[in-house]
Amino acid sequence: MLQQKLKPHIFTVGEQTYRNVKSLIEPVNQSIVVSGESGAGKTWTSRCLMKFYAVVAASPTSWENHKIAERIEQRILNSNPVMEAFGNACTLRNNNSSRFGKFIQLQLNRAQQMTGAAVQTYLLEKTRVACQASNERNFHIFYQICKGASADERLQWHLPEGAAFFWLPNPERTLEEDCFEVTREAMLHLGIDAPTQNNIFQALAGLLHLGNTRFADSGNEAQPCPLMDDAKCSVRTSASLLRLPEDPLLETLRIRTIRAGRQQQVFRKPCSRAECDTRRDCLAKLVYARLFDWLVSVINSSICADPDSWTTFIGLLDVYGFESFPTNSLEQLCINYASEKLQQHFVAHYLRAQQEEYTAEGLEWSTVSYQDNQTCLDLIEGSPVSICSLINEECRLNRPSSAAQLQTRIESALAGSPCLGHNKLSREPSFIVVHYAGSVRYHTAGLVEKNKDPIPPELTRLLQQSQDPLLKVLFPADPEEKSQEEPSGQSRAPVLTVVSKFKASLEQLLQVLHSTTPHYIRCIKPNGQGQAQMFHQEEVLSQLEACGLVETIHISAAGFPIRVSHRNFLKRYELLRRLRPGAAPSPHGPPPDEGRSEWSPHSEQATLQALLQDILHTLPALAQAPAETTPAPVHCGRTKVFMTDSTLELLERGRAQVLEQCARSIQGGWRRHWGRKQERQRRAAVLIQAAVRSWLTRKHIQRLHAAATVIKRAWQEWRIKMAFLASKELDGVEEQHSSQVTCSPSSLPLPQAQARLLGAVTRFWPLGLVLANAAVGARGFRRKLVVFACLPLPVGSPSSYTVQTAQEQAGVTSIRALPQGSIKFHCRKSPLRYADICPEPSPNSVTGFNQILLERHRLGHV
Repeated sequence: MLQQKLKPHIFTVGEQTYRNVKSLIEPVNQSIVVSGESGAGKTWTSRCLMKFYAVVAASPTSWENHKIAERIEQRILNSNPVMEAFGNACTLRNNNSSRFGKFIQLQLNRAQQMTGAAVQTYLLEKTRVACQASNERNFHIFYQICKGASADERLQWHLPEGAAFFWLPNPERTLEEDCFEVTREAMLHLGIDAPTQNNIFQALAGLLHLGNTRFADSGNEAQPCPLMDDAKCSVRTSASLLRLPEDPLLETLRIRTIRAGRQQQVFRKPCSRAECDTRRDCLAKLVYARLFDWLVSVINSSICADPDSWTTFIGLLDVYGFESFPTNSLEQLCINYASEKLQQHFVAHYLRAQQEEYTAEGLEWSTVSYQDNQTCLDLIEGSPVSICSLINEECRLNRPSSAAQLQTRIESALAGSPCLGHNKLSREPSFIVVHYAGSVRYHTAGLVEKNKDPIPPELTRLLQQSQDPLLKVLFPADPEEKSQEEPSGQSRAPVLTVVSKFKASLEQLLQVLHSTTPHYIRCIKPNGQGQAQMFHQEEVLSQLEACGLVETIHISAAGFPIRVSHRNFLKRYELLRRLRPGAAPSPHGPPPDEGRSEWSPHSEQATLQALLQDILHTLPALAQAPAETTPAPVHCGRTKVFMTDSTLELLERGRAQVLEQCARSIQGGWRRHWGRKQERQRRAAVLIQAAVRSWLTRKHIQRLHAAATVIKRAWQEWRIKMAFLASKELDGVEEQHSSQVTCSPSSLPLPQAQARLLGAVTRFWPLGLVLANAAVGARGFRRKLVVFACLPLPVGSPSSYTVQTAQEQAGVTSIRALPQGSIKFHCRKSPLRYADICPEPSPNSVTGFNQILLERHRLGHV
């Protein structure tokens, strides 16, 4: 199957969690619990998972969203270097050991895109600031500022080259984590500007100088402990860097203020040398713890999304690994207690709950035995008596605590627990707890004082007087703020111890884990020396057996990790019935809603079972194998369907295939509908275009007709006007000719028909003139007749007629105006073809209709 072909990899687990959030049948929040021994690689694994989700859960749809998503991912990734620099340190078993626990909540929106994150921390080991074990180092940030600061910064922070600090052991060791520029750049991306960074590093340098403050024993109890000779400069430098007054700082470290009596009288008592050292360490731990919490809040404000913008989350739990050192105190007890709680969560969720569920659902299951660590948890946190309750009780008693007395109380009160061991050869007071990963011996010396975590109120008041901008934010001057160790008299309130606060935060974390679908990553340490390419089989096998991986493998091989309710399974995979040939719609119909009461539980269950079997019968077709040769790795229980990861992959593949077919059908129908719609729109557009074009053509023709009518009317008016003018002038010539004929002695009155004919000839003489001068047309006698008809001849016999040209006529007058000498008229070209051509040109003849040369002269003047 698919899962058997893949090798174990953290990205496989990350892909499974993201797939569950993206397309899970029952969408719930996911969580990944990264556990293992110290130095096994939990921090590196968490870092790789964050990079994986930053890439996978980012699919922006626009360039603006891409820039926003890229900025969020960069800030989430930049939170790792900052938190590791301030919260990790080099221990005996790991060069980059997380000295705090963190739960990173990666927030996703409805589109499964990462919109933000939130970080929750647990139990910072702040005692490491002032106390480091042999061959171990302080937090990385102190070494980074000492090795990576520039010359000006060294001068400003009073960190000269080669300076020795008591709280900075093993400075000669150079680790990969000692990279100051990476931390500064990450802080800058998180919104911490350069001046604020300078304030942070200046305060850290002040803590280093505070650690060089050493006190000597005082010979007189009434006098405060004096400073050593080389410590005076350290106090002055520390006060300058922390912006605190030097004298009040020294006075607070050496003198204790006591309030006693009903009148709350104040007494000032000088502290012993050990008490001065304790108050100095308490001041440093208080400043560093507040600074770390402030950094976490800045990171959350920078990367946390608005609650309305995300719907689901994927949680990454990088908590402390199991620790066992030569000297173990309260820190190791809390760390191993957290490991026991997470192991119990794994046992209860995976080993015990799965087998109980298989039995309740009716599966044929043989119970697999496993190691339960509930007995060890009862020893640590049980009720009414446990190790935690006894330590808290010692803190509430108003008496000095004794390490031997605490050991005696634990051994006597919890003697019946099989997880409590004894070491009679040890000279120091201690007790042994048998954890799931091995036995650990805890020293009782200082256990109660660390649990109290006393903070003298005068230290808080001193820090509130600081002029440093950062310390003003960390220690606001709130008159209502009181220390938890300040109650006095009869109104003493119960003390909130470190164990109580850690237990409450751990219970809150487990509630979050129980509300999610958990996934587990076990980091196995190959060797105890931290060497590469070295594999110690005994150590690996002991880790596998201790964390219950052997039983987990047995249960996983025989069980069903995927469990889905019938209704949700049917809701998601009912469409697989389409893959069966000849499958008809369900005669039973969909399962009834919860609000409908007409369905009985028996009929509903029968309907669900029938539909489930119908869906499960499609598995052989999906696997492309005969049903009798492919055993279905799925079981239908009473209320849930149990299946393996390979079956889930098969079902999801078939579902994707059906959805693809449906999508193709929908796309085909839509394309067909769209094509038809486009064709109808095209035809409509053609009709509209044809109608518009015909209308435009008609309008254009109408405009042309109207223009032609106007032009024709104007032309006709002009022709009429010209004809009128011509006829008027010809009428004058005709009258003159008539008078000459009348005055002739030989003239006789003409008949009426002849007079009518002469009038017509007189009016149409230009036509006769044209025909007479034409190159073609009438010839010979007919031409002469036309000429005779066009010219005004005297009345008489035809033989007596003489032809006279226009030049021979006396007083020929122009039809336009009286000529004043020799003039030439250029008229518009005649529409006749040969109007301008004269067949027999002569100097005295008229050359064409368009060129009329008229000379006003008498015959005698020729």
